[in-house]
Amino acid sequence: MSATTMKAVAVTPGTPNSVHLQDIPKPQLDDIGGGMGVLVRVLKVGVDATDREINDALYGNAPPGDDYLVLGHESFGIVEAVGPNVTRVKPGDYVTATVRRPGGSIYDLIGTNDMTSEETYYERGINLLHGYLTEYFVEEEEYIVRVPQGLKHLHVLMEPMSCAAKAVHQAFEAQRRMRVWRPRLAYVLGSGQIGLLTTLILRLCGMQVYTIARGVPPHLKADIVEGFEAHYVSTQKLPLPALVAETGRPDLIVDATGNSQLAFEAMQYLGHNGVVVWTSITGGSRQIEIPSDRVNIEWVLGNKLLLGSVNANREHFELGIRDLALGEMMFPGVCEKILTNPVDGLGNYQEMMRLLVEDDSALKVFVNVAE
Repeated sequence: MSATTMKAVAVTPGTPNSVHLQDIPKPQLDDIGGGMGVLVRVLKVGVDATDREINDALYGNAPPGDDYLVLGHESFGIVEAVGPNVTRVKPGDYVTATVRRPGGSIYDLIGTNDMTSEETYYERGINLLHGYLTEYFVEEEEYIVRVPQGLKHLHVLMEPMSCAAKAVHQAFEAQRRMRVWRPRLAYVLGSGQIGLLTTLILRLCGMQVYTIARGVPPHLKADIVEGFEAHYVSTQKLPLPALVAETGRPDLIVDATGNSQLAFEAMQYLGHNGVVVWTSITGGSRQIEIPSDRVNIEWVLGNKLLLGSVNANREHFELGIRDLALGEMMFPGVCEKILTNPVDGLGNYQEMMRLLVEDDSALKVFVNVAE
């Protein structure tokens, strides 16, 4: 490796199990025009099911001109240098970076890249843009979000927290149609990182929250849910129909299971005037049968809403960071328990992928890139 190159963990899109270490050009501050560049030294990068599925060749495309895609969309680093017109961050600041980048639609042009109306989308580490699982990156100031020093111990949770924050925020935005909407009961389906962070946000909103998953306590996920003063429910002990009979129908359901069958089943349990939010992406080809007539009539007569929520824009990153700060005050030490499986160094990419594929107890895998 020369002074002009650096190491990165990449895949060959379309080729299953192609994860490898790749030499790539080292970025320069002036790669971003107008004096708006921010050079970030990468400290840690989180990885999740998205990275596993890209390595499985279920989706993901390389940037034009390259035959590889650098993985990693959950960034945490420290600013090394900034362009002369940058005002939001300075050298020495801890930062994360957003994932979506603009296309050409009106939504892209006004900063809501996550709401693009175009078929082609651009996401760092996911589609058509390289990710953060490398030593340095340069980005425009607009896409860099400062992380308070007091939250640096939560590092790679900033991006998943932004997704959870967006899901809840979008539900409330959509429910302005109701004039008054005061949800009291929420179900969160799935106890991975998005499910747990959504549980935190809903508790901060004052809701009674049931986080529902297959695993039977005692285990870490249940401990985290209870640490947020929510209720953990194992479907092996209490199936969803029995839980609904016990609690009544929820006002809000957020699905974060990564299982399309469960996402559709959730529609059967929603209360009147409620919202189901889907946050997970399924790259397979599963087909299921649903009671479509019953769902149809209940949703029409009950004024119910189904909402899809993809990853977040800058506003949601900032909302999520504020909620993490409040969560640390309300439930100190609980969020850090999510960070279960560090992997030291980019060269240990095979162990990183093994944890994602084989270790069911690996709640949050992240790579320590640098000190």
